[in-house]
Amino acid sequence: MAANQGLKIAVIGGGSSYTPELVEGFILHHKELPVRELWLVDIEPGLRKLNIVGSLAKRMVEKSGLPIEVHLTTDRRKAIEGADFVSTQIRVGMLDARGRDESIPLKYGVIGQETTGPGGMLKALRTIPVILDICRDIEELAPNAWLLNFTNPAGMVTEAVLRYSNVKSIGLCNAPIGLIKQVSAKYNAAPDRIYAEFVGLNHLHWITRIDVEGEDKLDEMLADTAGYSAKNVPAREWNPEFLQSLRALPSYYLKYFYMTDAMLAEQLESFKQGGNRAEVVKRVEEELFEIYGNPELNEKPKQLEQRGGAFYSEAAVNLMRSLHNGTNDIQTLNVANRGILDFLPEDASIEVNCVVTKTGPLPLPLTKIPPMAKGLIHAVKTYEQLAIDAAVTRDRSLAIQALAHHPLVPSVEVAIAMLDEMLEANKEYLPNFFAKETAGTPEQ
Repeated sequence: MAANQGLKIAVIGGGSSYTPELVEGFILHHKELPVRELWLVDIEPGLRKLNIVGSLAKRMVEKSGLPIEVHLTTDRRKAIEGADFVSTQIRVGMLDARGRDESIPLKYGVIGQETTGPGGMLKALRTIPVILDICRDIEELAPNAWLLNFTNPAGMVTEAVLRYSNVKSIGLCNAPIGLIKQVSAKYNAAPDRIYAEFVGLNHLHWITRIDVEGEDKLDEMLADTAGYSAKNVPAREWNPEFLQSLRALPSYYLKYFYMTDAMLAEQLESFKQGGNRAEVVKRVEEELFEIYGNPELNEKPKQLEQRGGAFYSEAAVNLMRSLHNGTNDIQTLNVANRGILDFLPEDASIEVNCVVTKTGPLPLPLTKIPPMAKGLIHAVKTYEQLAIDAAVTRDRSLAIQALAHHPLVPSVEVAIAMLDEMLEANKEYLPNFFAKETAGTPEQ
């Protein structure tokens, strides 16, 4: 797009409670990222939220005095047409579906979590076809646009787009930027003076080096076992002896694999008290929208940072800015493997540091890969690839294989019984898994 025209950005899932953080980023960085049109898109059931968030976005822009037009729409194609960037932050089935993803596995003695294990698989089955539909629109209406995907499970969604569309796409998570901020605060060092190496997959990564101002701080970080937990993962301490011998800092999602019994016990306990994560998030969101609805409010409220996804939009704006300007800085992104992890397929999506050039991210070679992590990365990637193919083909047999080979699922019998119940609970979103007579016919 001509420089004087500015950029068009479409946010799919614009009624999300995170949108004000994104708008704040566009206002703060308008010089380097000259947004002219911001299109917030949502579906009919999300209209109430879209209107509340959209009105706040308009008030924020008005206060800034910047020439940004904010459009609210349910017409996705109109929003995507001619866009420079499309970002997706959708939740197919909304928080009710998340509640089922988190609670059904618990009946079978299996971790119930939004992106890890069976819950993550059902989220992928619901989400991937919708994201690929969005990709068809982008291919037709904005073939040069970048698709920045925040929709979980981000790694699987990114890989589905890489394998099943021609869209230029990058997956993004807020965990890496969160870690850099934590290290930055701990050592009182600017984020660009910190280098952390991430090895693995989205929500399954190990940090194998942390350099601050050129000094190796990994040992000090490993000694601080209580320090790394996120808002949406219960805080349980790592075993110090285990961390020392691992020689890497595991992402908090790895607690589901390394402390399965304790994490499951905690989930069962909080479920008994009526507090699965979806319910908590629902309450937080209702409070946020109450605040957003205040016509006097014209800035991002502090309370938003209490949601588990703080900084995600900072990561988004950083990435757009770097792609637009070709800044060649380093960001941790979900991209195609292309030989970086030699034990995974070329087209597997991995989470790794990349140099962000104007033509896209270039993944950096890894200096330290914990040998003991390879097996788990490989096992989870095998499950992910089966689940992605199941989502695209609507093939029940692939879904059974994906679940049965997930490290957190104890047996084939449990996998099949759990899959049946979870598919039934998601029938509205996954009708093709039930349509016997249409099985095998080409997609419409």
